[in-house]
Order: sequence, then structure tokens, then C-alpha cells
Amino acid sequence: MRLPGAPAATPPARPTEAERVRSILAAAHSMTVVVDGVRSEVRQLDGGDVLGRFHLHPAGPAAGHAAPANDDRPAIRLEFTDIAPTPVRDRVRGRVTVLGHLLTPYADEGSAPGDSTCVEYGRAILETSEGTSYIGLEELDEAWPDPLAPYEAGMLTHLLDDHPELVTLLLRLVRPLPSAAVVRALPLALDRYGITLRLEERRGHRDVRLAFPSPLDDVEQSGAQIQALLSAARRRSHRNTLPA
Repeated sequence: MRLPGAPAATPPARPTEAERVRSILAAAHSMTVVVDGVRSEVRQLDGGDVLGRFHLHPAGPAAGHAAPANDDRPAIRLEFTDIAPTPVRDRVRGRVTVLGHLLTPYADEGSAPGDSTCVEYGRAILETSEGTSYIGLEELDEAWPDPLAPYEAGMLTHLLDDHPELVTLLLRLVRPLPSAAVVRALPLALDRYGITLRLEERRGHRDVRLAFPSPLDDVEQSGAQIQALLSAARRRSHRNTLPA
């Protein structure tokens, strides 16, 4: 409950939908390619941005790719699933679908190095628990992958496997404080704006974001930002400790 006249709490900063899409593409190790209804699994992505393999072009005559009167260019669909690296309930964090038409033949995993595929971009669709968003090519071009995207899985599993007590400590920053109904807390996501914890109850779960003091621009800054959160949690823990 907010007191009359008190300022509203500022929601924790979070990536835009376009940034989420770019980050999912940048960290992807596999994808499903659907061309004219034929599905093929590509599992040889190295974690590099998939847009280096598929060159996306604007659609329409203004881009120099006018469709013929009887457009028989194959439709292409690229599907990606963003899965949490930690063993939380409901591990699928999001799905990205890129729709378009082929401008050059598809270079599958058996193609020679250097082969590439040009795609007339239609749109990207991001589906998360919060809803569905549609991202145009201009938005996608202007967004950048999160600097932590390639390292997120390793950082979260390291936190959970080697320092579970720190996850418990971070709960001190959650407001309102978790109730006794919470049976488990796990790190769910990490990005340049902060860390997200999943609080699992006997029935259902909820996610809470803990914002860094400031967004980071490089993975090298992550250690200091995480330590700042932990220090804040320790200070809050001391304030909540009653004298003997």
C-alpha cells in the first residue's frame, strides 16, 4: 500500500522486446528452420549471433526486392526457444519466430563454409509469459544483444551450484519479503539491467527482478554490479537483525 503523496515505485529496468529478441538470437545454440512447410533442425550454432548466418533485408519494392506478380519465393520461418539454464519450473522463458521469404537458397548445416542465406524479413514474434510482441526490422537493427547473453547460462549455473547461499541472501532485497509459502528460490535470468529470481510455491510461482545500481555495458562490469546487490542485501539483513 502506498501512502498518499508518496511517489510511486519505479519499475525495475528491463530489456526491450527487440533487445530480448537480439539476445535470444545471439545466445542460440540451435534453431528450427521451416521452408515451405519442411522442418529441419540446426544444432551447430556456436552461440554467435545467428544474424551473421541469415542476412535480413527489408521487404517491399523500396528495398529493391519487389515481389513478382505471382510470388513463388519460398516462405521461411526461423524458430528459437529460450530455455532457462537453471532447473526452475516451466523452463521455457520465451519463443522467437522470424518470418520472411527466401531471396537465395537456404544454406543448411551441410553447406560449405561461407555460404549464406538472404531473407526478405517479414517480422519477428516474441512470445513470453507476459504476452506476444511483434518486432519490425528497423527495431531489430537498432537493438543490440545484451552483453551478458553469451555468458548468462554459465553465470547462473555457477551461482546456483557453487554459491546457493548467495541466492538466499538476495531474497532480502525482495519486497514484499517472501512468505513461508515459498519452497524454493532459483536464479532465472541475468541481463545488463539486473537479475531475476523465480520464487516457487507449492502451487504456482512468481518472478522478481532485482535491478543493478546502473545498467552495465560490458560483461567485465558484472562482478561489481552483483557484489553491489549482495552488499545491499547484507546491509538490509543487518538492519533486520534484532539485538540479543
